[in-house]
Amino acid sequence: MLQTFLQGFAVYFIVWWITLFAVLPIGLRTQAEDNDIVLGTVHSAPTRFRPVFVFSMTTLISAVIYALWYIASNYFGWGFDALPQIGPSFSNV
Repeated sequence: MLQTFLQGFAVYFIVWWITLFAVLPIGLRTQAEDNDIVLGTVHSAPTRFRPVFVFSMTTLISAVIYALWYIASNYFGWGFDALPQIGPSFSNV
């Protein structure tokens, strides 16, 4: 039971982490776009970072992706074994 929970949490954490990098640029305004460049920073630095928006959107999107993965693997039986084999098979030698 604990191992199943930890495996599910590990998959969710990986999905969450990848989704974070996809959500970070959404709604981002740079200092160059706002004409408010702080001395000593790059022009592409964000004007205002919204962590609540970023983390909540990341959690919501990754929960949907994880739910789709859970349904596909548990109810339809799709897993890594169902993927087509791309490389050569050396087990038949």
